[in-house]
Amino acid sequence: MTIRYPNGKPYHINNDKKTSGNQLKKKKPSYSNRGMTLEEDLNATNAYYLEKNQAVIHKKPIPIQVVNVNYPRRSAAKITEAYFRKASTTDYNGIYKGRYIDFEAKETRNKTSFPLKNFHEHQLDHMQKCHDHGGICFVIIRFSALNRVFLVDFTSIHKWWQQQFKDDKKKSIPLKNIENEGFEINYKFSPRLPYLDVLDKLIAQE
Repeated sequence: MTIRYPNGKPYHINNDKKTSGNQLKKKKPSYSNRGMTLEEDLNATNAYYLEKNQAVIHKKPIPIQVVNVNYPRRSAAKITEAYFRKASTTDYNGIYKGRYIDFEAKETRNKTSFPLKNFHEHQLDHMQKCHDHGGICFVIIRFSALNRVFLVDFTSIHKWWQQQFKDDKKKSIPLKNIENEGFEINYKFSPRLPYLDVLDKLIAQE
């Protein structure tokens, strides 16, 4: 399926997110996350928080305009081309302890750094505006090969984003810096990814 941005340009998935076509054997899921994606883990976590009335945080719907649909048979339909009605912002938003929460979720197969190409400029612009108005903005990053998850505050992400334009060699955030500047989130049974524990620390630092 082809998905395009509002300006008509095709949307390309980052190579970092693609699965190699030559990979014959499926990687065994670890016991801790049981093969779930970061998005699935966060959705399960948010459902837990909502049920326990701890926070109201949801994944934002993506507005897509369908252009072409293929009907291989009467009982099935396949979307073959679509456009984003507008540029996407971030993945999740909501309310926690009276504060507006806005964050992006990213995964990488890299083991030593997080490529900045996984971000889009309009996502950073959106978080900057939310941050300026008192919102709590951050990114949750999962290193899938290491099965490690970190919450990194927007101010740290923004610093690295701006730095890449001053130094062409710095196109990624080293894992060691993420370890120092962010907070690691350890998997639990329920909730899956207790990131609100980290938010409490961020709020306390303010």
